[in-house]
Amino acid sequence: MGNTNFLMFKHSQMEGERIILRPVSLDDVDDMYEYTSDEETTRYIYDQHTDVNQTKKMIANYYMKEPMGMYAIVLKDSNKMIGTIEFRIHEWNNSGELGFTLNRHFWGKGYMTEAGKLILELAFHKLGLDRVFAGHDVRNGVSGKVLSRLGMTYEGTLRRDQMVKGVLTDTAHYSILKEEYLNSETR
Repeated sequence: MGNTNFLMFKHSQMEGERIILRPVSLDDVDDMYEYTSDEETTRYIYDQHTDVNQTKKMIANYYMKEPMGMYAIVLKDSNKMIGTIEFRIHEWNNSGELGFTLNRHFWGKGYMTEAGKLILELAFHKLGLDRVFAGHDVRNGVSGKVLSRLGMTYEGTLRRDQMVKGVLTDTAHYSILKEEYLNSETR
């Protein structure tokens, strides 16, 4: 696989047609608080933030602590940060794990699909990974639709495997293999 960390660092900023993926910084706190304080956006992932300091701490202790693969999704035309997409490499099996959150005011506009395509390009063309996978709370079917639009295949559901807001929830799992991704590019 080569030097994964070097390649991830080299691609810590990527550009799509309408968005830029770049590291999250404390400058993003107001834009991030806009959606972390929104119950609808955070419904299936974590308790909504009630104070901007919670968001500052999350940025510092989560996104900036180990920034590799942690991207802010930023609109090119306004420089507004509208969400995050995370990509964790699992070197032991040459795979990558995808996760994402998007401000609900930007749902349904294709931004997450665009961000996901940038990550898949990185995974398969730059990093040479064999598989990318993701999971979502089964109550959040829209996330499954995003994963399907990225060409991922539903693999199954793990029952009561995640704790979300004090409730055990089921997680639907998806993946795409390198050859599937490469074949979809030629169509």
